[in-house]
Amino acid sequence: MNALMQRIENRRDDLITLTQDLIRIPTLNPPGRHYHDVCSLVGERMSKQGWKVEMVRAEGALGDSDRYPRWNVVCRLEGRAAGDCVHFNSHHDVVAVGEGWTRDPFGAELDGGKIYGRGACDMKGGMATSIIAAEAFVAHHPEFSGAIEISATADEESGGYGGVAYLAERGFFDPARVQHVIIPEPLNKDRICLGHRGVWWAEIETKGHIAHGSMPFLGDCAVRHMGAVLDEMEATLFPLLAGKRTDMPVVPDGAKSSTLNINSIHGGEPVQDADYTGLPSACVPDRCILTIDRRFLIEEDIAEVKAEVARMMDKIRTTRPDFRYEIRDLFEVMPTMTPEDAPIVRTVQDAVQLVMGKPAEFVVSPGTYDQKHIDRIGRLKNCIAYGPGVLDLAHQPDEWIGVDDMVDSGKVMALTLTKLLT
Repeated sequence: MNALMQRIENRRDDLITLTQDLIRIPTLNPPGRHYHDVCSLVGERMSKQGWKVEMVRAEGALGDSDRYPRWNVVCRLEGRAAGDCVHFNSHHDVVAVGEGWTRDPFGAELDGGKIYGRGACDMKGGMATSIIAAEAFVAHHPEFSGAIEISATADEESGGYGGVAYLAERGFFDPARVQHVIIPEPLNKDRICLGHRGVWWAEIETKGHIAHGSMPFLGDCAVRHMGAVLDEMEATLFPLLAGKRTDMPVVPDGAKSSTLNINSIHGGEPVQDADYTGLPSACVPDRCILTIDRRFLIEEDIAEVKAEVARMMDKIRTTRPDFRYEIRDLFEVMPTMTPEDAPIVRTVQDAVQLVMGKPAEFVVSPGTYDQKHIDRIGRLKNCIAYGPGVLDLAHQPDEWIGVDDMVDSGKVMALTLTKLLT
C-alpha cells in the first residue's frame, strides 16, 4: 500500500499539469465548444500507454450538430486475466463563465496549492485524478486482472444526452461489460455520493388575448394571469414542498426538502437584438411562459409531483375569469440511490478509511448527474460519485480545485482498483 501511495505522490506535478491542460480547453456548454480537442487530449495520452481508445460522436443526439458535434472518448485497458471492469466516467463540458472572476477562467493558474479555472472543480480535476490514479495502479500492478476504463463524456451540464446517455444506449455501460462505475464529481474527498434527487422540468403557459396597449380592457393579459400563478405558488405550493422531508442523506440540508426553482419567465414582446434602438410596440401580451425546475424526493411519486401543480392551476381557474393555461413536460429523471452495501460503495468506503483515517460520509446529491443514465439506461446499479473538490464551488466565479485533495482522492481511487482488480 505504501509503495502505491508513493507512486501517487510522485505524480503530483503530472497531476497538476494534466489538470491545467484540461482546464485550458474551453469546453463551454452551451453551445458545446472544443469537445473534440479535450477528447483527443485524453485519448492520445492513454493510447501512448497501450490503452484502446474509441472516439464516439453522439450523432443525432440532443444538441449534436456539425458545428457543435458531441464528442466522447472511452479508453480501455485489459488486464492479464479475466475479472471485473472498473470504469471512471467524467464529463468534460463546463458551464458559462459568468461574472465576478478575479482570475483568467481558462488560465488554470496554480496559486497556494489551488488550481483556478472554469471546470477545475466540476470536474476536470476529478477527471485528471482518475487518470493519474489508473496510471499509478497499472505501473504498480502490471499483472492486474479484469479491465479499467476511463471516459470523458459530453453534455452532463445540459442533461448528458449527448454523452453518457448515448453511450449507455449503445451498451457501453452494460453490466456484462462494466461492473463498477465511479463518477469523480466534486462531492468532497471524504464523501461517497450514493445518488441524487429526482427532477421534473416543465413549462407553464398562461394564455391571453392581444389588443392595443391603450385599450387593455379589449384584451386579456397573459402576464397578469401568470402573476396569479406566482402568487398561488408563494401562498400554497412553496410551503407544501418545504414541509416534505426525505430520509435520503441529501446535502446540503436545505435539499432534504422538495424544492421548486423558477428557471425563467417570458411574456409579451420578445427582447429585441442589441442593435435595435426603437421602442416596444403597444400590445397586450397574449402568452406568458414560466419554466419550472422541480426537484423531488425518493419518497415522492412523479405522478403526484405533477398533480400538485395541476391542482394549483385548476384552483386558480376557479377564481379568474378566462384563465386558460397549458402545462408541457420538458423532461423528468427519477431519484436514484445505490445501496450502502453495494460492492463499489464498500470498497471505496474502506479506501477512504485507509487514506483519510476516518469513515466516509454517505451523501446524496441535490441535483442529478450522469448516474441517472447509467442506472436507467445501462441498468447498472453498482455506481457512485466520488471525487475531489468542494461541491459549493461548482459553477461559481474563481472556481478552484485543491492539489492535496486531488492527491488524496487519487490514492483512494488507486486503492479501490487494487481491491477490485488484484
